[in-house]
Amino acid sequence: MNILEVCCGSYYDCLTAYNAGAKRVELNSALFLGGLTPSLGSLTLTKKNTDLEVICMVRPRGAGFCYDESDFETMIEDTKLLLENNADGIAFGCLNDDSTVNIKQCTQIITLIKSFNKTVVFHRAFDCVKDPYQTIELLIALGVDRILTSGLENLAIDGIELLKDLKAKYGDKIELLIGSGINKNNALHIIDYTNINQVHSSCKKWVNDQTTTNNKVSYKYHNEYDYDVTDFNFVQELLKAI
Repeated sequence: MNILEVCCGSYYDCLTAYNAGAKRVELNSALFLGGLTPSLGSLTLTKKNTDLEVICMVRPRGAGFCYDESDFETMIEDTKLLLENNADGIAFGCLNDDSTVNIKQCTQIITLIKSFNKTVVFHRAFDCVKDPYQTIELLIALGVDRILTSGLENLAIDGIELLKDLKAKYGDKIELLIGSGINKNNALHIIDYTNINQVHSSCKKWVNDQTTTNNKVSYKYHNEYDYDVTDFNFVQELLKAI
């Protein structure tokens, strides 16, 4: 069976995905930064009012994935709190400044997640490494359950050959989840070509908020008056497509 994971930035998004028929979400905040750690409120409300499988992002800031001591201390604390509040898994990624996996940091987080018997997901920090084969073998050895990846390209459709090869070589040892640029028009082709049956998409649309700017102050990050949310119809269309 093919699986859609909806990338959500709020409780609102999770409710929308759930009502549209999704079964699993990755819960974040600040999707415009690539996704940061969500609030406990968004997690607890989602678990209270849906039966979604909720994978929570643990990412303390935007930009890259090389974390100093204070960043990592925050990640450990957030991981504990999210797991204690019924997160079904944690998505994270820790790299060294040479774009190799930070084994010490990853081991600590994986051990913590496993102590709760929850799912370990290594997110698209994987797409910033130099050697995907060496990296996936290391992540398998460390106990990662699933990797979210676009095949080291900006869009998954452009990384399709690597995705297919990773599935062929390692698909019996670790789950692969394809993300970045997945939509109703390309999802089934990517699934069929790579033999990877899990896809990840934000299914987003833009909604106006007129308080975003005035003549002197602006909080825009896209167009002048809008912000992104999960779209009910996009989720349903993608589910139907796969």
